[in-house]
Amino acid sequence: MARGPRRSAARQDGAATRAGLLEAAGAVFAEVGFDRATAKEIARRAGTNAAAVNYHFGGIEPLYEAVLAEAHRRLMSYELLIQTIGAEGDPKDKLRRVIGLLVRVVRAESNMSWPAKAIVREIISPTPHIEKLRREELDPKKALIFGLISEIMGRSPDDPLVAQAMLSTMAPCLMLLVAEQRLSEVIPDLARTAVSDETLAERLASFALGGLARLSADAAAG
Repeated sequence: MARGPRRSAARQDGAATRAGLLEAAGAVFAEVGFDRATAKEIARRAGTNAAAVNYHFGGIEPLYEAVLAEAHRRLMSYELLIQTIGAEGDPKDKLRRVIGLLVRVVRAESNMSWPAKAIVREIISPTPHIEKLRREELDPKKALIFGLISEIMGRSPDDPLVAQAMLSTMAPCLMLLVAEQRLSEVIPDLARTAVSDETLAERLASFALGGLARLSADAAAG
């Protein structure tokens, strides 16, 4: 009769151990990178044994892939992005809101939490273990951004011009994520104390929309 509650407790314990390993691994990978991280240290911080890494994730490489996907999800979830882009309204206003979201998240998270640090490390020192991140987080979000930019430009989402425009539009937010603190030291007028998230986001959006309009006009002219 007690089998059900025991199994339920075991499942809960397993889920808690898995979550603890993911959190500990995120911190370790953010601090020392993938190459220097060990299952032993991750397990120690999670309060379990190194065998749990293999049991719950199949090894340190799949664990790293899971950490990258979770980090990207925490920085900007697909659900929040589709809620913003899928709403009714002018696509230009949607882009403004998307850039506003990114600026707020990046400025709040940069250099403060393991999700931001883990993603930055992977950008600066890429590893081959990015497939899960690409499949589960990057590709779906990229499709939403491509769709929005193509709507603004009046081009097909698979038009190479849309991909190039997306790079120019998103690059400032990526730059903030990678180097926000150093950037503020070099250019004090970009510091959080000098310009608010709302003002910075509006200016980035205005610049991006101006560029998109020019690219669209140039393409239409031949």
